Amino acid sequence: MKKWNIIIDVAECTNCNLCTLATMDEYVDNAWPGYAAPMPKHGHRWINILQNERGQTPMIDVAYLPTMCNHCDDAPCIKAAPEGTIRKRDDGIVIIDPIKAKGQKQLLDACPYGHIWWNEELELPQAWPFDAHLLDQGWLHTRGHQACPTGAMRAVKVEDAEMARLASAEGLEVIRPHLHTKPRVYYRNLWRFTQCFIGGSVAAEAAGALDCVEGARVRLFRDGAAIAETTSDNFGDFKFDRLSENSGRYRVEIEAAGRRARTLDVELGSSTYLGEIRI
Repeated sequence: MKKWNIIIDVAECTNCNLCTLATMDEYVDNAWPGYAAPMPKHGHRWINILQNERGQTPMIDVAYLPTMCNHCDDAPCIKAAPEGTIRKRDDGIVIIDPIKAKGQKQLLDACPYGHIWWNEELELPQAWPFDAHLLDQGWLHTRGHQACPTGAMRAVKVEDAEMARLASAEGLEVIRPHLHTKPRVYYRNLWRFTQCFIGGSVAAEAAGALDCVEGARVRLFRDGAAIAETTSDNFGDFKFDRLSENSGRYRVEIEAAGRRARTLDVELGSSTYLGEIRI
């Protein structure tokens, strides 16, 4: 059977928040019986965009990560809820029953992703229901998918085997995979948010002036073995990306024709800009 999934490209999200606003437009002051009670005007962000800034001036980049209910196949919230309070539909969508869940505030702690929200006025736990009421009317997209101007978010309905093939072919990942909840929200280029880099700028003095060095050979070593190699660009910049945070000691070796070689040791915590490196 085909099931619903969301695919998000972190590299294409610009933090415009249109998916968040479209979701609020759909649910604030609107009741969808059997799917969702009205969303409060304030305090809830059923689609919430997180921000991660990497590096230091002038080598900085920012990544944005739209987050939401993951509609997990092995959902901890379902296990924690009284029977019938939260259900998993055959098409993969998780629904918190807007009547049976009343008063069940403890369910907020059941979601390890923090995406069950408490409606104080209605005394009701709520989460984004994948716009199931629209899909059941024949819509092919969610409101967030429809509103996204960059194509960063899209909903797909495919067999599980096809989704697994897509995930493998396109390098899709889920957040916090160690939880083993089997989320149905997948991310492309997730490394932009979860991993870090080592970068720097190579410069040299020539004819009494300091200038960028283009084409310098830069190698990255760990435990005595070369693990990556690149060359500096026309601004003298280089970057080794997709490194794990707090992954320990690295060595950077820089060579350029007619110049002395430089070696720098780096203890990697978060993304690190080594500054101007003169050779």
